[in-house]
Amino acid sequence: MLWHCLGTRGGHNGRMGVIDALIGILLGLGAYLGVRTLMTGFFTVEQNERAVLTTFGRAERLGTGTTLDDPVAESLPPEDRERYVYPLLRVIGPGGPYFKWPWQKVHKVSVAIETVSIAFDPQNSSANHGGTILEAVTKDQLNIGITGQMRFYVSERNLYAYLFGVKNPVAHIMGYFVSILRERIANFAAQKGGDMVQLPGASEGAGPADDGIHFEGISINDLRKNLNELNVRMDQECRSSAARYGIVLEASLITGMDPPPQVDSALAAINTANNEVSADISAAQALADQRIVESKKAVEIQTMKAQAEVEPLRWLAEQLRQLKQSGSDAIPGYLRNVRLDLYRQARHIILDMKK
Repeated sequence: MLWHCLGTRGGHNGRMGVIDALIGILLGLGAYLGVRTLMTGFFTVEQNERAVLTTFGRAERLGTGTTLDDPVAESLPPEDRERYVYPLLRVIGPGGPYFKWPWQKVHKVSVAIETVSIAFDPQNSSANHGGTILEAVTKDQLNIGITGQMRFYVSERNLYAYLFGVKNPVAHIMGYFVSILRERIANFAAQKGGDMVQLPGASEGAGPADDGIHFEGISINDLRKNLNELNVRMDQECRSSAARYGIVLEASLITGMDPPPQVDSALAAINTANNEVSADISAAQALADQRIVESKKAVEIQTMKAQAEVEPLRWLAEQLRQLKQSGSDAIPGYLRNVRLDLYRQARHIILDMKK
């Protein structure tokens, strides 16, 4: 009986010990989670940052809206609108502290403007001559080297594409920019006007494009003279980058185009000849303008002289008209007074005497 009581009491104490141990483990785990939540559950967002919060990997959305409902997609071509559809996310702005649960994750993104070379390749640092020169082919099959810079920043209105839609958005945006630039250079056509001339590098018998305002066979000289137009076209073509990849191409500036060394001297000679022709044309235009101005002045002088001679006659005609209206005797009296005045001024008078 005694042994039975001792065994029962010992088993009860054992179960109590296990329960106490489990309670201790749970309390310790709860304390650990609480401390970890307090230590890692608060975060801040810097002035040049934006943040997106995900719960079990799903980003917090703004209802059921998509980028097609936002102005960011206005520049997308109609054929690409259904391809680039991303949900609108709740963006956490600068400030804090903010709180998150352990099963939530914060994705911070810098929205500061970045400037890189147009030859920059984020996936291969040795590409494009170490990221310094980008190669392209012109319409007349000339391989040229291009230098310049581009500025971009992350679009706050389409963070889903940047964070979750594209694996490497910077690589995508650089590839997108380079492909458009090479296509523009290969098919570049400068507008007529100004001192634009078709250089010897142009194709034979080329005529205007179908819109009637372009030249065919554009050489590197034409590209150099129209860098500003090329930059404007690139900015227009890249306006949809924010809707595609979540990155805004703010500006691109092409600063230089260098031909291959073997044709550099030939291009220099073409430029020299073109400059001489332009100088001769300018001198001829200046001389023609001077002749035109002189002719206008001479016409004005002769016109004023003629007006000065005609004006007294008009005044005399007006007087005679008024005298005629005064009566039939007015004009003979006027003539007699004029004749007497002439007699007073004359030194000699010759009269025709009838015999």
